[in-house]
Amino acid sequence: MTDPALAFEAHDHRTCAGDVLTRAEAISGARLTPVRRRTLEILLESHRAMGAYEVLEKLADAGFGNQPPVAYRALDYLVDQGLAHRIRRLNAFAACMHPGEAHSPAFLICKSCAAVAEAPAAAIHAALGKAAADIGFTVERANVEALGLCPTCAETES
Repeated sequence: MTDPALAFEAHDHRTCAGDVLTRAEAISGARLTPVRRRTLEILLESHRAMGAYEVLEKLADAGFGNQPPVAYRALDYLVDQGLAHRIRRLNAFAACMHPGEAHSPAFLICKSCAAVAEAPAAAIHAALGKAAADIGFTVERANVEALGLCPTCAETES
């Protein structure tokens, strides 16, 4: 599993992104069409969330058209396949750093630079499930997002 702190640390991002893309291609196989693959590459360019229109602009630059459905269909596919996550707080998307692995992440979002890290959150999801079950509620989906400052931005602000 990729270290969640990588999103907030200097590292060999080319290797990091390449490893994730390789795993994603193995999962999706032939169904990772050129526009879907390019969309995932765009999301992997940095550890930050990107809005659909930002992705669309980069897709258009790559020759994939400039109509919103182009981006939305590719992003929906990536989310459905577990290759990307929707970051609801930002109305944006981020590449999944653990494709093909069963995981329940919490998203740590830097409010200054928009970097996003996936932190393990199985204990949080289990506690939420138990609290819900105690009152007869069944959780079908939960998205845990924490807003704050990454180490670099926190250092800059102090």
